[in-house]
Amino acid sequence: MKERAALGVRAGDTVRVWQKIEEIKIGKAANKKEVETKNVRRQAFEGLVLAVKHGTEPGAMVTVRKVASGVGVEKIFPLYSPTIDSIEVLRRARTRRAKLYFVRRKAAKEVRHQMRKSRAVEPAVAVVAEEDVVTTPAAHKEEVAAE
Repeated sequence: MKERAALGVRAGDTVRVWQKIEEIKIGKAANKKEVETKNVRRQAFEGLVLAVKHGTEPGAMVTVRKVASGVGVEKIFPLYSPTIDSIEVLRRARTRRAKLYFVRRKAAKEVRHQMRKSRAVEPAVAVVAEEDVVTTPAAHKEEVAAE
């Protein structure tokens, strides 16, 4: 729970929500008994956060909107639902509103113009070993001379 609260999802962010979908298939086996098989897969929903309701409390909800094949699609995700595998913040944008419901009526070009101060965020942070980072000027000169 703390990881999702620390994520700090706000209206205007572009996020990718990974949702676990469980498929249960019921069929008959060779011995004519019913067999139940479970298949769990992950599905991504990437879009713009229109609203975050109830902050970081256990009942928090996030509304995400994307345009698929020219049709606007919105999904409301419970922030702490066990079916939500992970949430990645792809881009943050500075907005002047807490709820971006006006985006529903706007064209995509107008929305991009209003969020002109957006900046990309790395979805995954790579860890670099300390040996690779620390270099002295003398060591750098030796590397250049060796080449």
